[in-house]
Amino acid sequence: MAFYQQLGFQVSEQFTAGITLACWMEGLGGRIELLQVPEPRPAADAFTDEHYTGYYHLSFDLSDQVADLPDWLAQLSAQFQQAGEPLKVLLEPTQQMIGSSVYEVAFIADTDGLPLEFLRMLGPVKAL
Repeated sequence: MAFYQQLGFQVSEQFTAGITLACWMEGLGGRIELLQVPEPRPAADAFTDEHYTGYYHLSFDLSDQVADLPDWLAQLSAQFQQAGEPLKVLLEPTQQMIGSSVYEVAFIADTDGLPLEFLRMLGPVKAL
């Protein structure tokens, strides 16, 4: 929960689901559910294993929330560093064409190693 609170999420509800502790957290325009499973198996490496199937990643569109993705990520990294928990960046901010628009895209890993994508739309692709 602390990791996602650093991203700006707030706990909206805590509950149990069978033998697991669970919570809903709201932030960045959405809601996630976190589960604390007793004796969990290690998470798969979805980001670098090209044969991985299943859940890949969550994606957060920050287009209306930040003016510059590299600056936002630098501030987030500093915030985590100050809390004594280095942020694992899987992909530094880069520009990518997705559909007919250009985005800034970055990936970080959560505390379980699961990839999280953050993107910001720069605008539509301009015709030559």
